[in-house]
Amino acid sequence: MTLLALGINHKTAALAVRERVAFAPNQLEQALSELKSLSAVSEAAILSTCNRTEIYCTAEESGEQDVLDWLSQFHRLPSEDLIRCAYYYHGNEAVRHLMRVACGLDSMVLGEPQILGQLKSAYQQARRFHSLDGDLERLFQHTFATAKQVRTETGIGDNPVSVAYAAVNLAGRIFGDLARSRALLIGAGETIELVARHLKEAGIQGVIVANRTRERAQTLASEIEGVAIGLEEIPAALTCADIIISSTASPLPILGKGMVESALKVRKHRPFFMVDIAVPRDIESQVGELDDVFLYTVDDLHEVIEENRRSREAAAAQAEEMIVAGVSAWQHEQRIRGAGDLIKRHRQQAEALRRAAETQALSQLAQGQDPEEVIRKLTHQLTNKLLHGTTARLRAASGAQRQDIIQAAEELLLGEKVGKQEVAVQEQDI
Repeated sequence: MTLLALGINHKTAALAVRERVAFAPNQLEQALSELKSLSAVSEAAILSTCNRTEIYCTAEESGEQDVLDWLSQFHRLPSEDLIRCAYYYHGNEAVRHLMRVACGLDSMVLGEPQILGQLKSAYQQARRFHSLDGDLERLFQHTFATAKQVRTETGIGDNPVSVAYAAVNLAGRIFGDLARSRALLIGAGETIELVARHLKEAGIQGVIVANRTRERAQTLASEIEGVAIGLEEIPAALTCADIIISSTASPLPILGKGMVESALKVRKHRPFFMVDIAVPRDIESQVGELDDVFLYTVDDLHEVIEENRRSREAAAAQAEEMIVAGVSAWQHEQRIRGAGDLIKRHRQQAEALRRAAETQALSQLAQGQDPEEVIRKLTHQLTNKLLHGTTARLRAASGAQRQDIIQAAEELLLGEKVGKQEVAVQEQDI
């Protein structure tokens, strides 16, 4: 058995394919059950996000084809479509890939933190549905520890690298405690959705979503416990909003200098923080000339993003080194665990021989045989039985000129510091 990681992501597959291969939460129990029922698979976990679908398994060396065929059948997708965009990792490369995913090094946004939570959720679901019970479960735990170390020691997630996050981060710098501020979001597209989520995570006091189509505004507002309005209601909303972030496809500005001036008078010149992410712009440039208005455009944010991306890239290089160490630590644990299994089998074998010799000796004593003679025979027979297999294999290795086995046996059986003369003395004693 070996570790296998198989999947597709935003770098290898178009959205149309990723949508078809995604797993809904209510499909996971059936999917994991079917995966474990494959003869080539003993453990399995499924990670499914908007950017990737990945299956992690403990499987036979040739198990990737079985897993790929299953994935194709489960989603009723021609295997040819998957083969063109699927990737595979085995053994230590699978370990390294899982760690890179957990640390955000394989994400669309370098170092993004959400993927670690999604991976932990995938792990919990696999445990819930009893598809983890061995090496793969231990690997997930080891990976989470490595990811925590990366997050703590490199600061890879400290700086914003998306327009939405940069806008919210900048608002936090200006207002300090966002729990005392209200935001007006103009638009309901993907960028505004991300802005809304970041604001909610930052603890914003309230959010108003304005959109040309009120129904779309209501959909987003419902997700963040906000309020939805139409564009015609923006002048009234401005009077109670501290943060305005706009991203629409309007060919003409939505906020003009006069509208903002009127709102400032009502607000008694409490400051506005405004970010215009739209191209062409939603907010007239003259608005930035007003006192008590901090106006930023998408170009201003890109400077912040590029600076922070460079910072993350330096942290990513540190993270890669830590992952190399994490993989080495995992290999070391596996070797120790492998030796532990060998020691356990060896002790079980020796214990079986001891019990057999003990049973025979007790039977002889019950028959009235001389105790001293019984003990002498017991120790002699037990020594011969314990050493017979090792002795025979050492002779065979010597005949085959396997000096590597002879040297390993000398180190294991006699100890590294035991010299030839000491060995001779020990043999005489025996």
